[in-house]
Amino acid sequence: MRLSVMVLALVCLCAVAGGIAAAAFQDEDVRGAFLTSRPKDKPATSGSTTKPSRRRPKQTTPPNNTGKPSEKHTGKSGDSAPSGPSEPSKPVNLPRLGMGLTLFMRDSNGLAQRTDPEHVFVKGDRVRVLLETNADGYLYIFNTTNQGPATMIYPHADLDEGGNYLQAHVPFEVPTSLATEERLRWFAFDEQAGSEQLFFVFTREPLKGVPLEDDLVTFCRNSKESCPIRPSAEMWAELQEKMQEPLKIDKAKSFGTAETKAEQQANLRGIGLSKDDPQPSLVMMASTSRPMLITALELVHQ
Repeated sequence: MRLSVMVLALVCLCAVAGGIAAAAFQDEDVRGAFLTSRPKDKPATSGSTTKPSRRRPKQTTPPNNTGKPSEKHTGKSGDSAPSGPSEPSKPVNLPRLGMGLTLFMRDSNGLAQRTDPEHVFVKGDRVRVLLETNADGYLYIFNTTNQGPATMIYPHADLDEGGNYLQAHVPFEVPTSLATEERLRWFAFDEQAGSEQLFFVFTREPLKGVPLEDDLVTFCRNSKESCPIRPSAEMWAELQEKMQEPLKIDKAKSFGTAETKAEQQANLRGIGLSKDDPQPSLVMMASTSRPMLITALELVHQ
């Protein structure tokens, strides 16, 4: 799959949401556990239409308690490709990570409609994903085609200034409806059938060895042949292993409703969603308080 929608060329996207991470459990209120951290009331709005920043917030407290900035997990990589996931210290009393995904399909009027991920897509269909997390952290998206080599399509040097920081319950679109050109607003299915997978990696700390922000922009400027970045074999093997860790999953039972104004405004202004706003179609919760959640959306195009 080429990156023609997110940055210059992502084509041939399709969708079936099978294979959303290893074993799934239905023995608890997964959706309720995910939504409990949404605020009850709507956050105050400033009226600004400025696109939210995906850069890391500036640290106000030295993370290593030494009075000096920590060197760990800076996201700098020099001129090397990503080598492996970060291994931060074990979290203490942190809530389990959760992620919500909603698949939208463009209707005949150009509007976004909630679509069952098991819908069979054909040439000309267009879709996008709305993503929501229950904690602040870092999002990485990898793509494979027919189980081939993985490519990191987010973060990207041409998107969000190379940043990938998400705030809890502030929605994130892939690709973005804020693009000025229609071709950049949707994943488009062409005539080539195949199997695609999008891997969503959400972490509390940046992945070790993956450049971010200015480092990513500079890396890709100086090493254009290395961008978009392909993860090293070691890193990809570790991520695949971590993906086998079980998730608790809940899927919506009905689809077909349009994207709401609240969702559109939240994405446009970087506003958090409240408990009364629409819920994600798919909700995944980690089974433990581990610092990383990985899930995959299988995309089948016929």
